[in-house]
Amino acid sequence: MLLSKTSEYALQALIYLATQPPGELVLSGEIWEYLKDPDDPRVPPRQYLAKILQDLSKAGILESRKGRGGGFVLAPGAEDKNILDVVEIVERKPLGQGCVLGLKKCEDATACPVHYAWKPLKAEVIELLSQQTIGSMAEAVRAGKYRIHLPGGSTLRVKASA
Repeated sequence: MLLSKTSEYALQALIYLATQPPGELVLSGEIWEYLKDPDDPRVPPRQYLAKILQDLSKAGILESRKGRGGGFVLAPGAEDKNILDVVEIVERKPLGQGCVLGLKKCEDATACPVHYAWKPLKAEVIELLSQQTIGSMAEAVRAGKYRIHLPGGSTLRVKASA
């Protein structure tokens, strides 16, 4: 709703990876299987998810290994990254930058009709997103507090640690 599909896919992929046994490499195709929705025509191609995962690798949130036995795994310290960090990486700009209505010029001096109502809400949203980490979200899923119902009606399955 508030985040782009790119950000949503990035966050869902990171939560999925964070719930896997530590150090276990996961193929992008496996992640895509959890994120796809055959009933939603807006589902991006596998290559789109691969690009998102590559961006997260370049930013140091994921480690990737190519070739046989390769895949993606969370980088050390990635579980401490918050939602805001991830969104700003994949969107390549600060969250909340620009007008909520998409106007080119919207600031206190030249405000759009919702500028002053949105401004404090935007600050609260940014604060909320900066408090939620990949690790805290994954832990809530592992603890059974939340189940991630993915598109297509599937539920995130957490593999048992060896």
